[in-house]
Amino acid sequence: MTKTDWKAEAKALKKKVRKLKDDLTAAAGPVVEAVGEAVSEAVAAAKKALKPVSPLAPASFPTLPAIRGVEFAAVEAGVRYQNRKDVMLVRLAPGTTMAGVFTRSSTRSGCVRDCQAKLAMKVPADAGAAIIVNSGNSNAFTGKVGDEAVAAVTGAVAEALGVPASRVFSSSTGVIGEPLPYEKITAKVPDLIAALTENAVEMAAQAIMTTDTFPKGAAATVQGEGGVIHISGIAKGSGMIAPDMATMLVYIFTDAKIGANQLQKMVSRNVDATFNSITVDSDTSTSDTLLIAATGQSAAAELKGPTLKAFERALAGMMRDLALQVVRDGEGATKLVEVRVTGAASDEDAAKVAFAIANSPLVKTAVAGQDPNWGRIVAAVGKSGAQADRDRLTIRFGDILVAQNGWRNPDYKEADGAAYMQGQELVFAIDLGLGKAKRSVWTCDLTARYVEINADYRS
Repeated sequence: MTKTDWKAEAKALKKKVRKLKDDLTAAAGPVVEAVGEAVSEAVAAAKKALKPVSPLAPASFPTLPAIRGVEFAAVEAGVRYQNRKDVMLVRLAPGTTMAGVFTRSSTRSGCVRDCQAKLAMKVPADAGAAIIVNSGNSNAFTGKVGDEAVAAVTGAVAEALGVPASRVFSSSTGVIGEPLPYEKITAKVPDLIAALTENAVEMAAQAIMTTDTFPKGAAATVQGEGGVIHISGIAKGSGMIAPDMATMLVYIFTDAKIGANQLQKMVSRNVDATFNSITVDSDTSTSDTLLIAATGQSAAAELKGPTLKAFERALAGMMRDLALQVVRDGEGATKLVEVRVTGAASDEDAAKVAFAIANSPLVKTAVAGQDPNWGRIVAAVGKSGAQADRDRLTIRFGDILVAQNGWRNPDYKEADGAAYMQGQELVFAIDLGLGKAKRSVWTCDLTARYVEINADYRS
């Protein structure tokens, strides 16, 4: 073979090798893509498996009654999370009345301000309504861009459902300070509408979760005149929980016949003893929202007299249930603690003492370590700013008398306190001996898991 022939053959061989490489790359492309998708799904599944459910969680999501005039849907939009539903939509029938309470944070989100403005508007009695919520991004502290995102999302829903834009309420929860990729949400509006059904409430509860380890729901019924009145609700909340209404996202639905003003007064009356009596970490969110919708489609007559009172009691009980579920799911929580203050000189003082104890890192870490360190409760009472008298103070762990008359109870045994602290649900009862005012507040322990969750929240 001549040198020229050798070069020609080598050139042809190189051409064949290049073609073979191109063919192999083309063939491997879908395989590589498929493998990449499989790896992503496996990683997501592993993360989910490694995310422990709170030991205080209920055994399962409760069975919530379908509320006539309310439909739910949830989809994956990829706002921040992958391979999970992160946007939910609620369609409410024409004639629905609405009320709400919100965070008083001076840096509250555009969604909160928009909801507050819309609830203050007068609307046609027969207008429908909707609620759309995304998780993963709170759209808070995002300036005019955030306001534009709210308008885009609510406007898309309003147009698609044929309801006034003033009747579309939105919430966003998640990371603060990042622009909301609202195009991902608006693109999914047709899918959300197509999926609307009365029976997707649990899916909706899952879609609004962030660091929550379980979806939260509660229900109640009231016998009205001429029929049964149903109430059901869902909530999300785990961290950044402190009393400033609403301390979380909450959506409550009922088929009761009740006016918006009466509904607003009822919710406002019962908020302090429920959502404003819980604290996980003393940090108030920028996005706290509670919306309640009454479709009026129960067969029962309009609420009045004894039925109205029974309805309010049932609503208050359900609000308390949802509030305590949030504490049970406090980030890293292993124990639920009720701080029960009595004998205060005023309601204000009772609250000061209760929250000083419930928010004390020293008390909360002692609970986590199952250490009956009642001296930390004494210190919290002293720093609260409330009127207190050492010689009138009484402290109990459940039924165990720990201290009274300015000194430790001589019959108290440390072993009894330590045994009590091993329980999952604890009551710290503090009587100030100064008056008749009282307040109960619920909190949880502070564990290393709380630090892990919040150190890695944006990672």
